Amino acid sequence: MFADMHCHYSTHVIAREPNQPLEVETPQLTLGAIGRLAARRPEWLESLRAEVLEFIAEQINHDEDWRVSLDGLLAGDVRAVFSVLYEPFAEFDLDQPPGTDPEPGYFTDVLEQIGKIEADLAAADPENTRHEIVTTAPDLARVTAEGKAAFMHCVEGGFHLGAEPDEVEANVATLAAKGIVYITLAHLFWRGVATNAPAMPFLSDDVYRVIFGHDGPALSPLGEAAVRAMYEHGILIDLSHMDEAAIDATLAMLEALDRESGAAPSDHPVLATHAGYRFGEQEYMLSPRTISRIAARDGVIGLILARHQLNDNAGVSDPDDPAETPLVIRRHIDEIRRCVPSHTNAHVAFGTDLDGFIKPTVAGIESAADMASLVGPLTEAYGADAEEICSGNAMRVASWALGPA
Repeated sequence: MFADMHCHYSTHVIAREPNQPLEVETPQLTLGAIGRLAARRPEWLESLRAEVLEFIAEQINHDEDWRVSLDGLLAGDVRAVFSVLYEPFAEFDLDQPPGTDPEPGYFTDVLEQIGKIEADLAAADPENTRHEIVTTAPDLARVTAEGKAAFMHCVEGGFHLGAEPDEVEANVATLAAKGIVYITLAHLFWRGVATNAPAMPFLSDDVYRVIFGHDGPALSPLGEAAVRAMYEHGILIDLSHMDEAAIDATLAMLEALDRESGAAPSDHPVLATHAGYRFGEQEYMLSPRTISRIAARDGVIGLILARHQLNDNAGVSDPDDPAETPLVIRRHIDEIRRCVPSHTNAHVAFGTDLDGFIKPTVAGIESAADMASLVGPLTEAYGADAEEICSGNAMRVASWALGPA
């Protein structure tokens, strides 16, 4: 089986066909800048919002259909689904200039999205014969053993968490109570939380910095409040999208919290849920030093299946050849193992980022259903370790975050 540490199931839920507008039941439930207006004019503005997202998806996500569905996940034997909550119109807030700090209403977007995803899954599988939402480690083990897809909610973008440090701390506690496994603090643009590495497939790192450069602190007071609260409440910190300065600041803060609490580093793992080894110059990918530090905390790195990141300077001779994909995945696995002090495969997994606007994906992986094609090559290369790479390592850190019933 597979665990996908970064799966954008939510994208098709919030970007429905324009003639099927998302419903907003009460004026209190908002969906970012457009959603706040849509609460008053739901039909045409919600339709417009869906149409915008669908257009973006066609350009930089998929060709004909969504890459992630419940049927596709099960066809690919993806049974542990780290389902990402992300509201695009919070990050791209149309009533705020770029680079501004978050607004309090973004947290409502996250809470509403949880309900929308669970409603969508219930409509696809009303008897829960093929999926369950899990919030405890025993349920995660049970549901995957039954051959069903175990969905775990995660959050991408610290800007969702609040506009003031005390608000962030309270909202993180709320998310912990709802079983959130991890939060990715940085994302595509600076939004007053943590500095980010460039991650646009159509822009080089240098061009991105010229257009979107910022001078914010590596970890703002909002970011520090989030790290402290996540440490306290047992939510995993995802270093993906952070630049080197933010990674260093976050790990330094975790080390200080370890000293305060008397905990060992491995008592509080960290993740990079959708990344890989840095063969080239992309700061988004992980340096050997960062990989070693993640492993020292018993963390896990999920391999992103975006062609722009995974293939960068990784010796791919024909990026359109599906036979190249298992080879490039093995190169990342082997380099990560080399950077791990114990030189084991205990710190690598998959975080596909499917439906996360990563067109084109690596050859041969067009949807979640294609994940099953990797089992044979990985088993041949790594024997019993293949099971840990495909699911065991990710299940370990998920079980840490979810805890007992």
